[in-house]
Amino acid sequence: MVTAADVALLILRLVLGVTLAAHGFNKFFGGGRIPGTAGWFESIGMKFGKFQAVTAATAEIAAGLGLAAGLLTPIAAAGFVALMSVAVWTVHRANGFFVLNEGWEYNLVLATGAVVVAMLGPGRLSLDHQIFCRCWLNGWTGLLISVGLGLAGAIGQLLLFYRPPAVTGE
Repeated sequence: MVTAADVALLILRLVLGVTLAAHGFNKFFGGGRIPGTAGWFESIGMKFGKFQAVTAATAEIAAGLGLAAGLLTPIAAAGFVALMSVAVWTVHRANGFFVLNEGWEYNLVLATGAVVVAMLGPGRLSLDHQIFCRCWLNGWTGLLISVGLGLAGAIGQLLLFYRPPAVTGE
């Protein structure tokens, strides 16, 4: 039987997932597309800008659609944590908390929402439930996978590819 909690989780998954997937699609098809995104990534210190742009766009789409569908939910949530952690570290942390000042509040909300879904499980209205007949690795395991794998991915990417631009003195 589908409960109000199942519907609430579906709504939350759809809002979070479609939001992140749209962000990825925008890198491919909006504004400056991949070349513009690549140039921006390089300007903030990410090496191999085109690779970073394609990888980020693809990861945003995959994690977003995965969470929206409730498919391998803790892994999709780990994608949110990784993507948002890299965004905070490379761009938003120096700007304070509020998004109006280019801060990190938006990143926090997306990542935290995804982690909460990983912990609660995606609900009955999800592919995880349809495929596995239950929520796949939720609870403390969902927390560990989403946060642990997400932070490991973010740290790995930053160590391999991030070289902050030199600050010039005036």
